[in-house]
Amino acid sequence: MEKTLKGALVVLRPAVPDDIPALAAIRATPEVHAAWRGGDDLLATVTEDLDEPGITSLVIELDGATVGAVQWGAEEDPDYLHASIDIYVDPAAHGRGVGTDAVRTLARHLIRDLGHHRVVIDPAADNAAAIRCYCKVGFRPVGIMRDYERGPDGTWHDGLLMDLLAADLTD
Repeated sequence: MEKTLKGALVVLRPAVPDDIPALAAIRATPEVHAAWRGGDDLLATVTEDLDEPGITSLVIELDGATVGAVQWGAEEDPDYLHASIDIYVDPAAHGRGVGTDAVRTLARHLIRDLGHHRVVIDPAADNAAAIRCYCKVGFRPVGIMRDYERGPDGTWHDGLLMDLLAADLTD
């Protein structure tokens, strides 16, 4: 079981079934729904996310309130060993450093506690706010992944692959 992680602003704690309604409500906001696949039944989607094999889901808390989720997984092949992160934050908490602190806190854990030397994240190429957030943590653009994911409108959209090496992590 993942431990609770404390950042400068946020607490990241293991997600539990009781978190599903609050996380589904955040996923239903137009800003988050546009960026995260989910279908019509977001309660089922969030439940599936929490049960996805090989993925660890953490709730982002700010002042005791649930404001999002961050999840991570790892490529375990020793020749390609690295971790990956995905995150969503309630739009009501945007612009306050919540995403940056959550990503930094998790990246620090993945690198310092779990020994990963590299972490990747893959925002939509047009998600300038997310890209700025990740750059503050030390992530660097690697390249555009063309037609990487299907959007809610059914069309394909580019993604930006970003990575963070242990030496690049900012405090």
